[in-house]
Amino acid sequence: MDIRHLQYFIEVSRFSSFTKAAEHLFITQPTISKMIKNLEMDLGVELFDRSKKQLVLTDAGRIILEQAQTIDKAFQNLETEVDNLLGLNKGHIRIGLPPIIDSHKFMDLLRSFHDQYPNITFQLVEDGSKRVEDDVRQDQLDIGIVVLPTQEDIFHYFPFIKEDIKLVVPPSHPLAHQQEVELEALRQEAFIMFNNGFVLHDRILSSCNQAGFNPYIISESSQWYLIEEMVASDLGVALLPESICNHLQRNLVTINVTNPSIPYHLAMIWQKDQYLSYATKEWLRFTQDKLSDDTTNA
Repeated sequence: MDIRHLQYFIEVSRFSSFTKAAEHLFITQPTISKMIKNLEMDLGVELFDRSKKQLVLTDAGRIILEQAQTIDKAFQNLETEVDNLLGLNKGHIRIGLPPIIDSHKFMDLLRSFHDQYPNITFQLVEDGSKRVEDDVRQDQLDIGIVVLPTQEDIFHYFPFIKEDIKLVVPPSHPLAHQQEVELEALRQEAFIMFNNGFVLHDRILSSCNQAGFNPYIISESSQWYLIEEMVASDLGVALLPESICNHLQRNLVTINVTNPSIPYHLAMIWQKDQYLSYATKEWLRFTQDKLSDDTTNA
């Protein structure tokens, strides 16, 4: 038995739910269930009556909960004293993000966090989702922002942007006056795309194949502003996330794509069963709360 067993027990008691406690602690439901089972085996008693619709503490569970809360409080006081001694309100977070993220929204989020935690510093690494996932898995990054789907057996995640990919063309293009266009209508177009280090590259290829053709790719880049410049120069068309389209500087036209539409969902990921620093945990709690508020108010 260690302090985590007691802390997990306290959280399950607080929520009367293994699932809700697991979500709050950023772990899986099977993990927390196993921890509680191990605690029950160590103590030789059942802590919860599982026969009812909602989890209910047994008599032994209520007694042990009181002691567990006392122990946890003492442990928190110890952590606070150590934090004050070592200045652990300071911290460092390594975040990987793709160049195709809406940097304005992300920087607003980062600024809000910095206002609340001014002593925590950041390392931001721009790369495609494939490389970001690899770096998080190899502990080169603490947090990654990637295009869904991700590897759910390796990463915890929460989605925070859901939008569609749009067609971007110059005003002189024959399709420029249309409200929407079926993907198959782009069969003869020259495509300007992100390179194959980006999940979006694979997603577009797959969608075009689904529509019955292989796109003719005239150029690839890792930077959306270069793609914008090439489209503005009438070198070809591009498929870009809606949030990026909203920040294009050149006089370009964006058009909805159908049959099929191409979804673009971003999520924040972190590795399962990996130690998370105080700063990283605070970042996750802060961003989830902030992004949930933004979604509610939208």
